[in-house]
Amino acid sequence: MTATAGKINLLGLTQTEMESFFESIGDKRFRAGQVMKWIHHFGVDDFDAMSNLGKALREKLKACAEIRGPEVVSQDISSDGTRKWVVRVASGSCVETVYIPQGGRGTLCVSSQAGCALDCSFCSTGKQGFNSDLTAAEIIGQVWIANKSFGTVPAKIDRAVTNVVMMGMGEPLLNFDNVVASMRIMMDDLGYGISKRKVTLSTSGVVPMIDKLGEVIDVSLALSLHAPNDALRSELVPINKKYPLDVLLPACRRYIEGLGEKRFLTIEYTLLKDVNDQPEHAEQMIALLKDFPCKINLIPFNPFPFSGYERPSNNAIRRFQDLLYKAGHNVTVRTTRGDDIDAACGQLVGQVQDRTRRSERYIAVRQLGNEAEEPRNSENRT
Repeated sequence: MTATAGKINLLGLTQTEMESFFESIGDKRFRAGQVMKWIHHFGVDDFDAMSNLGKALREKLKACAEIRGPEVVSQDISSDGTRKWVVRVASGSCVETVYIPQGGRGTLCVSSQAGCALDCSFCSTGKQGFNSDLTAAEIIGQVWIANKSFGTVPAKIDRAVTNVVMMGMGEPLLNFDNVVASMRIMMDDLGYGISKRKVTLSTSGVVPMIDKLGEVIDVSLALSLHAPNDALRSELVPINKKYPLDVLLPACRRYIEGLGEKRFLTIEYTLLKDVNDQPEHAEQMIALLKDFPCKINLIPFNPFPFSGYERPSNNAIRRFQDLLYKAGHNVTVRTTRGDDIDAACGQLVGQVQDRTRRSERYIAVRQLGNEAEEPRNSENRT
């Protein structure tokens, strides 16, 4: 659906913003609740379908506002029930959203940017470069699309989307205002009514924004750690050079302690064969996280072409997990889901109109690698 010039997209407005909008057009603030229910509970994008609004108001809304989600380019369903949507945003780029069912829980992995500026070495999203921040409407629009696709409107208690993780394409804290606004709608009873414990923001470690986040919202926090020491983490997660571990972890602790209740930090750790999966890395991690209220989520690397990394063996993964467990940590290994539709963690790429030229450089390196491989392959065949 294309944007209409001069019209306000109501999809991305929080309750407070929606109330201000209705005041601005000379109507009552309570209309905000009525319209939000139509949008988020019932999935309605047609003002004429809003039967509890008078005709005059509906006509006024049609003249100055719209309800516009991102354009769905494609939807794929994995053999394990995982779903992936590719949606086109206003910049022209495409981003990806993934739904992961597990038991009675349905987790939606939501993107916040078209591409990513941080370029973590093991993540295919980063190799796409960066184009733009998503608007609040484009972020919450991913939840809106997913809910509607499952036929869970009108809203029901057993909605398909029970958890949302800001772990899709992009670094959420680098699109702070739009991400916070969309998470407010996720948690609002007039929106999706998702518990603050079930909305999780994942960051690679933008320290000033972690502190700012704690001032405005109380969602769950996940840290993309991936290495237990600064030297290795700076190779894998370049932002570590700016915000090293002795700065980053105290910021995470401040955030968790500021929630004022028994909450914990989720540690995301992608296991890379012979890179960060050795016993000494587990021991360093144990020391690093000593007395830190956290749970550890180990993520076996999901391969993509020319990454330069491999998935560890199952024995190496179990060994790493056992060392952490014996030290008293709550540690799980994430089951790879949706890899047959390239929806697994670290595989989201979309179609990014790269402003950084990083994808161009990455392709050039891949081509050089191919040229170097061809003579060796020819020799092997003779």
